[in-house]
Amino acid sequence: MGRKAFVTGSAGFIGYHLCQRLLADGWQVLGLDSISDYYDIRLKQRRHAMLSQSPGFRAVEGLLEAPGLVRGLVEEFCPDVIVHLAAQAGVRYSIDAPRSYVDANLIGTFEVLEAARAVPPQHMLLASTSSAYGANTEMPYAEVHKADHQMSFYAATKKATEAMAHSYAHLYDLPTSMFRFFTVYGPWGRPDMALFKFTRAILNGEPIDVYNHGDMRRDFTYIDDLVEGIVRLIDAVPGRQAAGSFDSLSPVAPWRVVNIGNGAPVQLMDFVAAIEAATGRVAQKNMLPMQPGDVPATWADATLIEALTGALPRTDIGVGVQRFVDWYRDYYAV
Repeated sequence: MGRKAFVTGSAGFIGYHLCQRLLADGWQVLGLDSISDYYDIRLKQRRHAMLSQSPGFRAVEGLLEAPGLVRGLVEEFCPDVIVHLAAQAGVRYSIDAPRSYVDANLIGTFEVLEAARAVPPQHMLLASTSSAYGANTEMPYAEVHKADHQMSFYAATKKATEAMAHSYAHLYDLPTSMFRFFTVYGPWGRPDMALFKFTRAILNGEPIDVYNHGDMRRDFTYIDDLVEGIVRLIDAVPGRQAAGSFDSLSPVAPWRVVNIGNGAPVQLMDFVAAIEAATGRVAQKNMLPMQPGDVPATWADATLIEALTGALPRTDIGVGVQRFVDWYRDYYAV
Protein backbone atom coordinates (compact mmCIF):
# COMPACT_ATOMS: atom_id res chain seq x y z
CA MET A 1 0.00 0.00 0.00
CA GLY A 2 2.99 2.34 0.25
CA ARG A 3 4.15 4.54 3.07
CA LYS A 4 1.72 6.93 4.74
CA ALA A 5 2.12 10.68 5.27
CA PHE A 6 -0.13 13.03 7.20
CA VAL A 7 0.27 16.53 5.74
CA THR A 8 -1.22 19.63 7.31
CA GLY A 9 -1.81 22.61 5.03
CA SER A 10 -2.40 20.25 2.10
CA ALA A 11 -4.42 22.84 0.15
CA GLY A 12 -1.68 25.43 0.55
CA PHE A 13 0.94 26.28 -2.03
CA ILE A 14 3.75 24.13 -0.63
CA GLY A 15 1.41 21.48 0.78
CA TYR A 16 -0.25 20.93 -2.59
CA HIS A 17 3.06 20.44 -4.39
CA LEU A 18 4.42 18.16 -1.66
CA CYS A 19 1.28 15.98 -1.67
CA GLN A 20 1.41 15.79 -5.44
CA ARG A 21 5.02 14.57 -5.29
CA LEU A 22 4.36 12.04 -2.50
CA LEU A 23 1.39 10.59 -4.41
CA ALA A 24 3.53 10.28 -7.53
CA ASP A 25 6.09 8.40 -5.43
CA GLY A 26 3.43 5.92 -4.27
CA TRP A 27 2.61 7.28 -0.81
CA GLN A 28 -0.82 7.32 0.79
CA VAL A 29 -1.53 10.87 1.92
CA LEU A 30 -4.04 12.23 4.42
CA GLY A 31 -4.28 16.01 4.04
CA LEU A 32 -5.78 18.48 6.50
CA ASP A 33 -6.53 22.11 5.64
CA SER A 34 -8.88 24.73 7.06
CA ILE A 35 -9.35 26.40 3.63
CA SER A 36 -9.04 29.75 5.43
CA ASP A 37 -9.98 32.95 3.62
CA TYR A 38 -6.55 34.58 4.11
CA TYR A 39 -6.47 34.48 0.32
CA ASP A 40 -8.83 33.26 -2.43
CA ILE A 41 -10.30 29.97 -1.20
CA ARG A 42 -11.08 28.93 -4.79
CA LEU A 43 -7.36 28.43 -5.35
CA LYS A 44 -7.16 26.18 -2.29
CA GLN A 45 -10.29 24.26 -3.24
CA ARG A 46 -8.91 23.69 -6.73
CA ARG A 47 -5.64 22.34 -5.31
CA HIS A 48 -7.51 19.88 -3.07
CA ALA A 49 -9.77 18.86 -5.93
CA MET A 50 -6.76 18.07 -8.11
CA LEU A 51 -5.11 16.03 -5.36
CA SER A 52 -8.38 14.17 -4.72
CA GLN A 53 -8.23 12.76 -8.23
CA SER A 54 -5.64 10.35 -6.84
CA PRO A 55 -7.02 7.29 -5.02
CA GLY A 56 -4.13 7.60 -2.58
CA PHE A 57 -5.26 11.00 -1.27
CA ARG A 58 -7.91 11.87 1.31
CA ALA A 59 -8.74 15.48 2.14
CA VAL A 60 -10.13 16.67 5.47
CA GLU A 61 -11.29 20.24 6.07
CA GLY A 62 -10.98 21.50 9.62
CA LEU A 63 -9.19 23.88 11.95
CA LEU A 64 -5.77 22.67 13.00
CA GLU A 65 -6.29 24.20 16.43
CA ALA A 66 -9.64 22.43 17.05
CA PRO A 67 -9.03 20.36 20.22
CA GLY A 68 -8.41 16.72 19.42
CA LEU A 69 -9.03 16.92 15.65
CA VAL A 70 -5.45 16.22 14.60
CA ARG A 71 -4.98 13.55 17.23
CA GLY A 72 -8.11 11.73 16.07
CA LEU A 73 -6.94 11.77 12.45
CA VAL A 74 -3.46 10.57 13.36
CA GLU A 75 -4.78 7.78 15.58
CA GLU A 76 -7.01 6.61 12.74
CA PHE A 77 -4.41 6.92 9.95
CA CYS A 78 -1.21 5.92 11.83
CA PRO A 79 1.16 7.78 9.48
CA ASP A 80 4.80 6.86 9.01
CA VAL A 81 5.59 10.56 8.66
CA ILE A 82 3.92 13.81 9.75
CA VAL A 83 4.68 16.92 7.70
CA HIS A 84 3.27 20.01 9.40
CA LEU A 85 3.04 22.86 6.89
CA ALA A 86 -0.21 24.53 7.97
CA ALA A 87 0.22 28.00 9.45
CA GLN A 88 -1.05 31.52 9.34
CA ALA A 89 1.51 33.03 6.99
CA GLY A 90 2.54 36.56 6.11
CA VAL A 91 4.83 39.07 7.80
CA ARG A 92 2.71 42.16 7.18
CA TYR A 93 -0.64 40.53 8.04
CA SER A 94 0.72 39.59 11.47
CA ILE A 95 0.73 43.28 12.36
CA ASP A 96 -2.99 43.54 11.63
CA ALA A 97 -4.25 40.17 12.90
CA PRO A 98 -1.85 38.74 15.50
CA ARG A 99 -4.49 36.58 17.20
CA SER A 100 -4.79 34.37 14.11
CA TYR A 101 -1.08 33.59 14.42
CA VAL A 102 -1.48 32.50 18.04
CA ASP A 103 -4.38 30.22 17.11
CA ALA A 104 -2.98 28.61 13.97
CA ASN A 105 0.74 28.64 14.64
CA LEU A 106 1.05 28.11 18.39
CA ILE A 107 -2.11 26.23 19.36
CA GLY A 108 -2.24 24.42 16.02
CA THR A 109 1.34 23.21 16.39
CA PHE A 110 0.60 22.11 19.96
CA GLU A 111 -2.22 19.92 18.61
CA VAL A 112 0.16 18.36 16.08
CA LEU A 113 2.76 17.67 18.77
CA GLU A 114 0.17 16.08 21.03
CA ALA A 115 -0.95 13.83 18.18
CA ALA A 116 2.65 12.78 17.53
CA ARG A 117 3.12 12.03 21.22
CA ALA A 118 0.07 9.76 21.15
CA VAL A 119 0.99 7.99 17.88
CA PRO A 120 4.74 8.52 17.29
CA PRO A 121 5.72 8.72 13.61
CA GLN A 122 9.09 7.61 12.29
CA HIS A 123 9.87 11.26 11.56
CA MET A 124 8.08 14.53 12.21
CA LEU A 125 8.86 17.45 9.90
CA LEU A 126 7.61 20.96 10.69
CA ALA A 127 7.79 24.15 8.67
CA SER A 128 9.51 27.17 10.17
CA THR A 129 10.75 30.19 8.24
CA SER A 130 13.87 32.11 7.28
CA SER A 131 12.21 35.04 9.07
CA ALA A 132 13.27 33.32 12.30
CA TYR A 133 16.78 34.68 11.71
CA GLY A 134 15.32 38.13 12.35
CA ALA A 135 17.89 40.87 12.96
CA ASN A 136 20.88 38.65 12.13
CA THR A 137 23.23 40.43 9.75
CA GLU A 138 25.76 37.62 9.21
CA MET A 139 25.17 36.10 5.79
CA PRO A 140 24.53 33.50 4.61
CA TYR A 141 22.19 32.42 7.39
CA ALA A 142 23.45 29.20 8.97
CA GLU A 143 21.38 26.96 11.23
CA VAL A 144 23.95 27.22 14.04
CA HIS A 145 23.64 31.02 14.17
CA LYS A 146 21.75 32.50 17.10
CA ALA A 147 18.25 33.55 16.12
CA ASP A 148 16.87 35.48 19.07
CA HIS A 149 15.66 38.77 17.61
CA GLN A 150 12.64 38.17 15.40
CA MET A 151 11.37 41.25 13.55
CA SER A 152 7.70 40.29 13.15
CA PHE A 153 5.09 38.51 15.23
CA TYR A 154 4.79 35.91 12.46
CA ALA A 155 8.49 35.09 12.82
CA ALA A 156 8.17 35.06 16.62
CA THR A 157 5.41 32.44 16.50
CA LYS A 158 7.39 30.26 14.10
CA LYS A 159 10.51 30.46 16.27
CA ALA A 160 8.32 29.49 19.22
CA THR A 161 7.17 26.38 17.38
CA GLU A 162 10.81 25.36 16.98
CA ALA A 163 11.23 25.51 20.76
CA MET A 164 7.95 23.69 21.36
CA ALA A 165 8.93 20.88 18.97
CA HIS A 166 12.37 20.59 20.59
CA SER A 167 10.81 20.04 24.00
CA TYR A 168 8.58 17.25 22.65
CA ALA A 169 11.52 15.68 20.79
CA HIS A 170 13.47 15.62 24.06
CA LEU A 171 10.65 14.49 26.34
CA TYR A 172 9.17 11.82 24.07
CA ASP A 173 12.14 10.90 21.84
CA LEU A 174 10.34 12.10 18.70
CA PRO A 175 12.72 12.49 15.71
CA THR A 176 12.00 16.01 14.46
CA SER A 177 13.26 18.25 11.65
CA MET A 178 12.35 21.92 11.44
CA PHE A 179 12.53 23.50 7.97
CA ARG A 180 13.47 27.14 7.59
CA PHE A 181 12.03 27.97 4.18
CA PHE A 182 13.37 30.86 2.15
CA THR A 183 11.25 32.80 -0.36
CA VAL A 184 9.38 30.05 -2.23
CA TYR A 185 7.79 30.71 -5.61
CA GLY A 186 6.29 28.86 -8.57
CA PRO A 187 3.00 27.76 -10.17
CA TRP A 188 -0.04 27.62 -7.87
CA GLY A 189 1.71 30.18 -5.63
CA ARG A 190 0.14 32.37 -2.97
CA PRO A 191 -1.60 35.57 -4.13
CA ASP A 192 -0.09 37.51 -1.21
CA MET A 193 3.46 36.87 -2.41
CA ALA A 194 5.43 39.34 -4.51
CA LEU A 195 5.61 37.23 -7.69
CA PHE A 196 1.84 36.78 -7.82
CA LYS A 197 1.10 40.43 -7.02
CA PHE A 198 3.71 41.76 -9.44
CA THR A 199 2.58 39.51 -12.29
CA ARG A 200 -1.07 40.43 -11.82
CA ALA A 201 -0.32 44.15 -11.68
CA ILE A 202 2.04 44.14 -14.67
CA LEU A 203 -0.43 42.22 -16.83
CA ASN A 204 -3.20 44.60 -15.76
CA GLY A 205 -1.09 47.68 -16.53
CA GLU A 206 -1.03 48.70 -12.87
CA PRO A 207 1.98 49.89 -10.82
CA ILE A 208 3.85 47.58 -8.43
CA ASP A 209 5.03 48.53 -4.93
CA VAL A 210 8.81 48.11 -4.61
CA TYR A 211 9.91 48.32 -0.97
CA ASN A 212 13.17 49.73 0.38
CA HIS A 213 13.48 51.46 -3.00
CA GLY A 214 14.40 48.12 -4.56
CA ASP A 215 17.41 47.51 -2.30
CA MET A 216 16.23 44.05 -1.22
CA ARG A 217 17.73 40.61 -1.73
CA ARG A 218 15.89 37.32 -1.38
CA ASP A 219 16.97 33.70 -1.66
CA PHE A 220 14.20 32.80 -4.12
CA THR A 221 13.62 29.04 -4.07
CA TYR A 222 11.62 27.34 -6.81
CA ILE A 223 8.83 25.11 -5.51
CA ASP A 224 10.05 21.88 -7.16
CA ASP A 225 13.52 22.38 -5.64
CA LEU A 226 11.99 22.91 -2.20
CA VAL A 227 9.81 19.81 -2.47
CA GLU A 228 12.82 17.76 -3.55
CA GLY A 229 14.58 18.91 -0.39
CA ILE A 230 11.64 17.95 1.84
CA VAL A 231 11.25 14.53 0.23
CA ARG A 232 14.94 13.75 0.64
CA LEU A 233 14.90 14.92 4.27
CA ILE A 234 12.08 12.51 5.14
CA ASP A 235 14.64 9.73 5.36
CA ALA A 236 17.33 11.91 6.97
CA VAL A 237 15.98 11.14 10.43
CA PRO A 238 17.80 13.01 13.22
CA GLY A 239 19.69 10.66 15.51
CA ARG A 240 22.55 11.26 17.93
CA GLN A 241 25.40 11.74 15.46
CA ALA A 242 25.99 15.24 14.05
CA ALA A 243 26.86 15.64 10.38
CA GLY A 244 29.60 18.12 11.30
CA SER A 245 30.26 21.36 13.18
CA PHE A 246 27.67 23.02 10.93
CA ASP A 247 24.89 20.67 12.13
CA SER A 248 22.13 22.15 14.29
CA LEU A 249 21.41 18.74 15.86
CA SER A 250 20.38 19.15 19.49
CA PRO A 251 22.71 17.74 22.15
CA VAL A 252 19.70 16.42 24.11
CA ALA A 253 17.11 15.43 21.48
CA PRO A 254 16.73 13.92 17.99
CA TRP A 255 15.93 17.40 16.64
CA ARG A 256 17.49 19.77 14.16
CA VAL A 257 16.77 22.89 12.10
CA VAL A 258 17.47 22.73 8.36
CA ASN A 259 17.55 25.58 5.84
CA ILE A 260 15.92 24.86 2.48
CA GLY A 261 17.01 27.61 0.12
CA ASN A 262 18.82 28.19 -3.12
CA GLY A 263 21.92 29.53 -1.40
CA ALA A 264 22.12 32.46 -3.83
CA PRO A 265 20.42 35.81 -3.15
CA VAL A 266 18.72 37.66 -6.02
CA GLN A 267 18.34 41.44 -6.12
CA LEU A 268 14.69 42.49 -6.08
CA MET A 269 15.13 44.56 -9.23
CA ASP A 270 16.59 41.52 -11.03
CA PHE A 271 13.53 39.57 -9.91
CA VAL A 272 11.28 42.30 -11.34
CA ALA A 273 13.29 42.22 -14.57
CA ALA A 274 12.66 38.46 -14.82
CA ILE A 275 8.90 39.07 -14.51
CA GLU A 276 9.08 41.80 -17.14
CA ALA A 277 10.89 39.41 -19.49
CA ALA A 278 8.36 36.63 -18.86
CA THR A 279 5.34 38.89 -19.38
CA GLY A 280 6.84 40.94 -22.19
CA ARG A 281 5.89 44.15 -20.40
CA VAL A 282 7.66 46.88 -18.46
CA ALA A 283 6.50 47.44 -14.89
CA GLN A 284 5.41 50.80 -13.51
CA LYS A 285 7.20 51.02 -10.15
CA ASN A 286 6.20 52.74 -6.90
CA MET A 287 9.48 53.02 -4.99
CA LEU A 288 8.64 52.85 -1.27
CA PRO A 289 10.49 52.64 2.09
CA MET A 290 10.98 49.40 4.03
CA GLN A 291 7.85 47.91 5.56
CA PRO A 292 7.66 47.29 9.34
CA GLY A 293 8.81 43.80 10.29
CA ASP A 294 10.61 43.20 7.01
CA VAL A 295 14.34 42.59 6.50
CA PRO A 296 16.52 43.82 3.61
CA ALA A 297 18.11 40.48 2.77
CA THR A 298 17.84 36.71 3.27
CA TRP A 299 20.35 34.13 2.10
CA ALA A 300 20.56 30.46 3.06
CA ASP A 301 23.69 28.52 3.87
CA ALA A 302 22.90 25.17 2.21
CA THR A 303 25.83 23.25 3.72
CA LEU A 304 23.72 21.21 6.16
CA ILE A 305 20.95 20.11 3.81
CA GLU A 306 23.44 19.10 1.14
CA ALA A 307 25.43 17.11 3.71
CA LEU A 308 22.22 15.30 4.65
CA THR A 309 20.68 14.82 1.19
CA GLY A 310 23.31 15.51 -1.48
CA ALA A 311 23.29 18.42 -3.92
CA LEU A 312 19.80 19.76 -4.62
CA PRO A 313 18.49 21.14 -7.93
CA ARG A 314 18.59 24.93 -8.25
CA THR A 315 16.20 26.26 -10.84
CA ASP A 316 17.33 29.49 -12.49
CA ILE A 317 15.20 32.49 -11.52
CA GLY A 318 14.37 33.27 -15.15
CA VAL A 319 13.17 29.72 -15.78
CA GLY A 320 11.12 29.56 -12.58
CA VAL A 321 9.46 32.95 -13.11
CA GLN A 322 8.59 32.01 -16.70
CA ARG A 323 6.90 28.83 -15.48
CA PHE A 324 4.86 30.83 -12.98
CA VAL A 325 3.80 33.43 -15.55
CA ASP A 326 2.82 30.66 -17.99
CA TRP A 327 0.70 29.03 -15.26
CA TYR A 328 -0.84 32.38 -14.30
CA ARG A 329 -1.83 33.17 -17.89
CA ASP A 330 -3.37 29.72 -18.31
CA TYR A 331 -5.18 29.65 -14.92
CA TYR A 332 -6.67 33.14 -15.28
CA ALA A 333 -7.02 32.96 -19.08
CA VAL A 334 -4.95 36.13 -19.50
